[in-house]
Amino acid sequence: MASLMITAIPGVPDIVADDDLAAILGDCLVASGNTPIEGDILCVAQKVFSKAEGCIYPLASITPSAEALRYAEELGKDARKVEIVLRESTEVVRAFRHPGQNEGTMICRHRLGFISANAAVDESNIAETDAAMTLPPDPDASVRAMRKALEARFGCRIGVVMTDTFGRPWRIAQVNVAIGLAGVPATIREQGNQDAWGRIMKVTEAAFADELAAASGLVVKKAAKTPLVLFRGLDWCPTESRAGDLLRGKQEDMFK
Repeated sequence: MASLMITAIPGVPDIVADDDLAAILGDCLVASGNTPIEGDILCVAQKVFSKAEGCIYPLASITPSAEALRYAEELGKDARKVEIVLRESTEVVRAFRHPGQNEGTMICRHRLGFISANAAVDESNIAETDAAMTLPPDPDASVRAMRKALEARFGCRIGVVMTDTFGRPWRIAQVNVAIGLAGVPATIREQGNQDAWGRIMKVTEAAFADELAAASGLVVKKAAKTPLVLFRGLDWCPTESRAGDLLRGKQEDMFK
């Protein structure tokens, strides 16, 4: 019978700009008795990458554009935060404010292609006050560098996934999704294989990286400072996938 171990790694310190994140997380894995072995996968929360890469911006340093001021007035938002959202976006898909709502929402196409609320600009889980955090410039590159450093240190094949929390169309609440991949397949294609009754599957394709990201959320508590999760026991083959491989193309948008 297949089994899987999912472990939230304790002891990760507060991360600041220019920290060697791979070295710090590697030390935490060793200290917790979870030295990586062949085939392990690490899910790492986006926030520690953003902190290490200096992606925190004091709002006092931001000058809102006319467009930001317009959205801020319409949505009841801080114009400086709106300006950061616009800088991180290639398109505002929709902006709305429900009656009685203190602050509205901007659904944006992020510069990396993701569709998310407020272009994933966040103010939670950072030490700075009156500041906002953005995603790293290139999440795939960030996890590739981490994977290279950890594989060199521990002498085994591993995968690394960067995760962030997104909402989902037509469903309430949020789940973790993959926004950066190193070695880990974005999807596992089942097209052409047989199901349990011998029928040929035509469209089945598991979002493997997103399944990992979502599962990591089961053992991570937002206030517990456990941004690192170890998966052990999975059967997977290394690939050169990118997080962008999980995005549906604009030409397939059925809701325009």
